[in-house]
Amino acid sequence: MGQSIPLVCRDWANTKAAYRFFSNDRVSESDILAGHFQSTRERRIATGGPVLVLHDTTEFSYQRENSDAIGITKSINSGRDKAGRLRSHTVCGILMHSSLAVTTEELPLGLTAVKFWTRKKFKGTAALKKKINPTRVPIEKKESIRWLDNVRQSTKLLGDPGRCVHVGDRQSDIYELFCAAQQAGTHFVIRTCVDRLAGEGDHTIADEMDEVAVKGLHCIDVRDNNGDPDEAVLEIRYRKIRVLPPIGKQKRYPALILTVIPAEERVTPKNRKKIEWKLITDLPVSSRTDAIEKLEWYALRWKIEVFHKILKSGCKAEESKLRTAQRLTNLISPFCILSWRVFWMTMLNRSAPDAPPTSQPSR
Repeated sequence: MGQSIPLVCRDWANTKAAYRFFSNDRVSESDILAGHFQSTRERRIATGGPVLVLHDTTEFSYQRENSDAIGITKSINSGRDKAGRLRSHTVCGILMHSSLAVTTEELPLGLTAVKFWTRKKFKGTAALKKKINPTRVPIEKKESIRWLDNVRQSTKLLGDPGRCVHVGDRQSDIYELFCAAQQAGTHFVIRTCVDRLAGEGDHTIADEMDEVAVKGLHCIDVRDNNGDPDEAVLEIRYRKIRVLPPIGKQKRYPALILTVIPAEERVTPKNRKKIEWKLITDLPVSSRTDAIEKLEWYALRWKIEVFHKILKSGCKAEESKLRTAQRLTNLISPFCILSWRVFWMTMLNRSAPDAPPTSQPSR
């Protein structure tokens, strides 16, 4: 794990076969991952209770003199020139949006959807806002469609949509995603960052939540900036609200009845950032216990960050010298299966240390 292709293959014949496989036009990431997706479905069927589907996007960056064969991911500042003018350069790489199914006991069941893409020409959000209003652009024409695609693919793959709860960070606060989940009969817990219109459109979610009293406290264990253990005391509120779509999309999408759960620390800590979460969900929340459950489910979103870390630090996916985006995605795909397996073994030892050998996954 984490070694170069020639070292792993041991001889030139196997090395050449591997390079031919990764460069084969008839091979794609969907073909490589198809068997793993089906095994994830089988593991889901063998479990009981809710299944959390964690969604997130990550980037793989590569050092190349010419980025045309791979593409770019973003533009970043690289300091100032001698005249004091800001300089910028584009980063060569690939983006991957992945979805990982886990149990509420933190055991990863496997991947349910993976989407790769790269950009030929990068335009930052700030530059786009000067020319268009992003809220009026159809979701089908945005990169954000990846969130909807993975929710639909994951729900269809796993079956029993009522047991699935899709979990995402603030990037997934997309009204179209809420509607897509409702249409698929599945559920979601999303960290919201948009203060949407509420009620009849004469006020916002924040206006309505300002009227809600604190329903209880919840203590969680955290670590400060130095890595030392600390305790955070969160004030919890919740309310069921009629949420409206953006003004430019109100003819296309209906209003939804959702529950908003703000959780915020009472005081600002000295050695770390203050915890301020505001979740939005279509699941019923009628008590402090229900609200805490949704907060704990959202906290498990960090597991997909661990999966991405295994990909990059363990498999060293960003150290590959393959020259094209297609070859790199074909290489990253089996790395995804390997990374999940390492993650599964780690979490199985923690959640079920006495599990029998028959619990070994097929792939």
